[in-house]
Amino acid sequence: CFGLTEPDHGSDAGALVTKAKYDSKSKTYILNGSKTWITNSPIADILVIWAKSEEDKVRGFIVERSQVKKGLDTPRINGKFSLRASATGMILLDEVSIPEENLLPNVVGMRGPFGCLNNARYGIAWGALGAAETCLRIAREYTLDRKQFGRPLASNQLIQKKLADMITEISLGYQACLHIGRLKDEGLVAPEMISLLKRNNCGKALDIARVARDMLGGNGVSDEYHIIRHVMNLEAVNT
Repeated sequence: CFGLTEPDHGSDAGALVTKAKYDSKSKTYILNGSKTWITNSPIADILVIWAKSEEDKVRGFIVERSQVKKGLDTPRINGKFSLRASATGMILLDEVSIPEENLLPNVVGMRGPFGCLNNARYGIAWGALGAAETCLRIAREYTLDRKQFGRPLASNQLIQKKLADMITEISLGYQACLHIGRLKDEGLVAPEMISLLKRNNCGKALDIARVARDMLGGNGVSDEYHIIRHVMNLEAVNT
């Protein structure tokens, strides 16, 4: 799992307070601190922890659960309504000792974690559109099949406009993903471009999912049609 976010430092990740102190006698690093909202932390065998060294530099450390004798706890965060398929939890580090070779050697500062996050954001920009496309498909099929006042809901221009708006935003999002991907391949992409892409696609996907849920009326909140699941997941992804 990827341990960056802390209870008091979310978006302001550079202000993290988890500490790593080097013990020259045992040739180990001693980690102290806490992380939260970490995907798969309750079940992960390998934990990548971002902490500040004694030089006040952010460094990455590999914590292997099987090697830790004491001081490591990864309690699960219960009660989630979103992204329920994955385990989410905390990482609590109390004098956790790891070998010196578990220090990631080739990166110092926030460039390391931000590089990982940029790649993750790019993937999320694609995935959000997949959820939006599923909501579009379900809404289209439902409004074609559902008849009110003697005709399908899809025969109404208001419904048709909503469907047209959905596929327009999805198509534009895919084109943006493709363009950014080509720029990445050429080494020309800036981190801000990926952040804007992720922000746009996740926001549009959430809007599409909400509209699709409304188009299904009361059935929109039933797990039979899955749209409400995408709505809840996209609420988290858009955050």
